[in-house]
Amino acid sequence: MAEQSVMMQRAKFVMRAGLGAPILMLLMLAMIVVPLAPFFLDILFSFNIALALVILLVTVYTLRPLDFALFPTVLLITTLLRLALNVASTRVVLLEGHTGTDAAGQVIKAFGEFVVGGNYAVGLVVFLILVIINFVVITKGATRISEVSARFTLDAMPGKQMAIDADLNAGLIDQDTARRRRQEISDEAEFYGSMDGASKFVRGDAVAGILILFINIIGGLSIGTMQHGLSFSQAAQYFTLLTIGDGLVAQIPALLLSTAAGIIITRVSTTQNMGEQVLQQMFSNPRSLAVAAGVLCFMGLIPGMPNLAFLSLAAISGGAAYMIYRHNSNKAKVAAAETVQSEKQELEVRDLSWDDVGPVDAIGLEVGYRLIPMVDKGQGGELMGRIKGVRKKLSQELGFLIPPVHIRDNLDLTPTSYRITLMGVTVGEAEVYPDREMAINPGQVFGTLDGIQGNDPAFGLEAMWIEPSQRDQAQTMGYTVVDANTVIATHLSQLIQTHAYELLGHEEVQHILDQLAKAAPKLVENLVPETLSLGVIVKVLQGLLEEGVSIRDIRSIAETLAEHGSRSQEPDVLLSAVRVALARSIIQQINGMEIEVPVITLAPELEQLLHHTLQASDGIGGGVEPSLAERLHEALLESANAQEQSGQPAILLVPAILRTMLSRFVRHTIPSMYVLSYNEIPTDKQIRIVATVGQATAAA
Repeated sequence: MAEQSVMMQRAKFVMRAGLGAPILMLLMLAMIVVPLAPFFLDILFSFNIALALVILLVTVYTLRPLDFALFPTVLLITTLLRLALNVASTRVVLLEGHTGTDAAGQVIKAFGEFVVGGNYAVGLVVFLILVIINFVVITKGATRISEVSARFTLDAMPGKQMAIDADLNAGLIDQDTARRRRQEISDEAEFYGSMDGASKFVRGDAVAGILILFINIIGGLSIGTMQHGLSFSQAAQYFTLLTIGDGLVAQIPALLLSTAAGIIITRVSTTQNMGEQVLQQMFSNPRSLAVAAGVLCFMGLIPGMPNLAFLSLAAISGGAAYMIYRHNSNKAKVAAAETVQSEKQELEVRDLSWDDVGPVDAIGLEVGYRLIPMVDKGQGGELMGRIKGVRKKLSQELGFLIPPVHIRDNLDLTPTSYRITLMGVTVGEAEVYPDREMAINPGQVFGTLDGIQGNDPAFGLEAMWIEPSQRDQAQTMGYTVVDANTVIATHLSQLIQTHAYELLGHEEVQHILDQLAKAAPKLVENLVPETLSLGVIVKVLQGLLEEGVSIRDIRSIAETLAEHGSRSQEPDVLLSAVRVALARSIIQQINGMEIEVPVITLAPELEQLLHHTLQASDGIGGGVEPSLAERLHEALLESANAQEQSGQPAILLVPAILRTMLSRFVRHTIPSMYVLSYNEIPTDKQIRIVATVGQATAAA
């Protein structure tokens, strides 16, 4: 026991030190260079056969090919071991073969005499048959499967990676699971790529076996007759039997390893081993056995046929089919009874609960059945990746995490239609053609296109659905050409930006504050709940988003709220203060880095009239006389269009007390117009008045 323990410790030390592979390669080299006694040849040949058998059984009981990812390396090592044994045995056969058939050990003698009956002609035929089976059938098929699997695995890698990203983006898996799946995909590609090359080892080994056989026979006959004075028949008997025995000893492990390579390369990843798969997939349905039993019975009744053999097999097949049928019937009855019992118990015990009330999706995308391939990774759909890109971009621009987009098919829609929902309410709907591209008219094009008339769903521009072959022609004529994926993604992006304030709730704001607390803990501690409640902060941030102002600079926002929160709790007052703090960012977003800011102002008479109206309505701003509101809207729209045609932003500059009211007034009717107050213009910017609205309006 003590000696065994010492040997085990030494073996562990060798493995941990990384000396196992070098020692094995040195032993193989020694087998090639140093002559081996027949006793050691017997041990090594027996070990080679046992090793091949173990590898074959490992592949049979492996659940997934990646569970035996070392197989290509093992295949190389066993092939080298077998070739080294061939060299060592060849040396012994040629040197000592003249002494008799036991010159190269008992294993080669047994295969040369017992397996083939001592007849070298029969042995040669058996050897050639084994080589043909190994080389032509098993190795060639395994090589072809390896090549195809490696190519298809590499081609499928991008789609699998995108599918993992889509599941991660949809919240179906976590980061660790995604990381593990990506690693599995990488390992799978490396495994099949290695198997593509490793299968060539077995193929080359089979060719080497044939060449070694004929070389040994010719060499043995020459040595026996010329050097040792044996007759040709005696030399042929000794050396041919030894050579064939040597070849059979090498070909049987080669055949086992070829079979193992074919099994592992054709395996599909399951939770069952090969035996369980055979029982479930081949013998789960009794019809195949029943039909086979009928055919065998018919053949057994034909005169002159081996009636006993066919009828016996027919009886066995029929009995097996009947037993499988009874087993499946009993299993189905038990399953049905359990289902009925569970449903009955559920009806008796289970009552309605809040779990039966499913929450609505924050953002939903419903597609018609012809658009399903666009969102299916398995069919090459790219829309999931585009949507992830939209969410990432908007999250960075707006300053909070956009919720996942839940995609589902809706058979109530027309085949090429889609619908976008926010909080379960439809906010956008359009029709796209997945096999065409949209040519959008940006305002000035040269010529017309043949196609299906339509409109850009995001911005309402005139568009034409054209064939992909017309893309270059359309771009030459001045059209902006995009595919169906881009149309849906752009529409979704535009709607999310417009309704971003609806997606920001208490949970999102709390998460934003938690992130800020990591960098400025005292600021958050003094702000919530000492100065302001979370609800007030939510309303302020929603107000900023509703007016198109990003909340990325949450630190400046929080500092402004902490400063003004002690004086007022009104969200509109706090919103105005925050806008002043973010003035530089707001102006840069609207007018870029330009020093001069073109603005539209109101006539003093109109400002005074609106001020009186605001005071009369207690600051709500809802008491503007309808005719005045209509004339004001027409005048502002005309000025905004003029600015848009000149390529400049439409900025309405008003007193701070009127800004909130006028912002709400133009927000949905003139979305291209920005309403700023005088104190929202940074001191380093210059104002240039391009239009004054209100003299005729106020007088009327």
